[in-house]
Amino acid sequence: MDQKEEENVINPVFLARSKFRRRKFQECVDLCTNTLASNSYDMAVWFLKCRALTMIDYVDDTDIEEEGVAEILMDDNAMSKMPRPGTSLKRPMTQSRSGSRASSALNQAVRPLSRTGRPLSGFVRPGSSSLRGKNVSVQQAFRSGSRAGTARPVSMGGRFLRLGTQSMLSRGDKFIDPETIELRKYARRPAMAKALTDFLLYSAHTPKKALELASIATKVVEFKDPWWKARLGKCYYQLGMYREAEKQFLSCLKMQQMVETYLELAKVYIRLDQPQRALDTYLNASETYGGDVSVLLGIARIYDMINDTEAAIDCYKRVLASDASNCEAIACIASHYFYSDQPEISLRFYQRLLQMGISNGELWNNLGLCCYYAGQYDICLGCFERALLRADGEDIADIWYNIGQVAIGIGDLNLANRAFKTAVSNDANHAESFTNLGILQLRKGNYTKARGSFETAEKLAPHLFEPFYNSGLLASKTGEFERSFEKVKRALEVFADHDDSKQLYAELEKHFTHI
Repeated sequence: MDQKEEENVINPVFLARSKFRRRKFQECVDLCTNTLASNSYDMAVWFLKCRALTMIDYVDDTDIEEEGVAEILMDDNAMSKMPRPGTSLKRPMTQSRSGSRASSALNQAVRPLSRTGRPLSGFVRPGSSSLRGKNVSVQQAFRSGSRAGTARPVSMGGRFLRLGTQSMLSRGDKFIDPETIELRKYARRPAMAKALTDFLLYSAHTPKKALELASIATKVVEFKDPWWKARLGKCYYQLGMYREAEKQFLSCLKMQQMVETYLELAKVYIRLDQPQRALDTYLNASETYGGDVSVLLGIARIYDMINDTEAAIDCYKRVLASDASNCEAIACIASHYFYSDQPEISLRFYQRLLQMGISNGELWNNLGLCCYYAGQYDICLGCFERALLRADGEDIADIWYNIGQVAIGIGDLNLANRAFKTAVSNDANHAESFTNLGILQLRKGNYTKARGSFETAEKLAPHLFEPFYNSGLLASKTGEFERSFEKVKRALEVFADHDDSKQLYAELEKHFTHI
């Protein structure tokens, strides 16, 4: 029996409900549309179509999303200009702990930094490339992608608005007009009101109208339904009213504790640049829902954000105890072992990802690096070849940069020079490649070209200390001691514990004292 015969024999409403349960939402919408064409007052079919359209456009908003250009440049929330160490995401390289935890401070000479000032983790997650703070320029905001110049910046509410726009275009009709709908009529019908609220949030993308409906409906139920409080919090969050969202989520938790509410409340605190309160929220959730993977991942991510690496790795291990196939936990633990000078253990974790069916440029690139530092030179270059075959435009520059690093390690400087130039040709903003090209030119005695490469790297990546130190070292060799002093001072501002910069700074101070 084909689909048309099935529709002629079976009741269309029953068949639409069956399609909905089997998650065939578009087919459910088509059946409901045909039924409503003959009877537009059938509220049961209207409800079913509303739910199906919502599920088509539904986005899991409990996870952290990327901050758009508008959120970065037009953030009006008042933040402390001098937060205490370890209490702000604007200053990720500060710590508030002492003792053994303080010893886990990350060394920038070993583990590279992203342009947000945070050490690179093993997993690219939403929000990890967001720039925070009031001193973010327009140019920096538009470079907030995973690699500057290759990724389009996220617009305001990007993943909500763009998904909804495309779905509305594909449907071609307007099921509900949010501007003309009578909200008070639906607010008196709880089931209809809840379906309509979700439709306005996820499908129509009009959080203001959803907020109006939720405000009316919560008064109808005399403020006793925690579901409406949670939806009010969602509406306020999407409108950027984070303090109001916090109040609604806290009120919801007093009436009924739910994992989803804890996760959304933590998101609010992250947007307010309060990682400690977000961490406390996750820890409170873990007391009730100890084995929930999303809660454990949230705790680990906060520890990563405030650079408490040991605590983050402990949480990732707890995640693997509950979900042995969690890609984020495996990748982050593998990255930790790699930067802890244990490439053999890291290699085992990356091989586990390969066994799970993941095969992309990033994974093969990491496998190649682990093989190189573990001394398995025979399969190192093969991994890089596979990485280049599977890489997209954003990763090719990083892969060629790592090939250049391997070439330097084996002494083939010509291959290294070609690799770094290839990286720059694929990504003109790859500051690390410019820095290494400058070093190679410096070894050849081409001081002018080396200085140009270092200056380009300084402009592209002011968060890196290597271009400033190398530029200062070059200036000291050419007798430009004042310029060398400025560059080394800038390098120490970026990374105060760099021994070579300290030594050069002391030599320059001694030189100026004798003068």
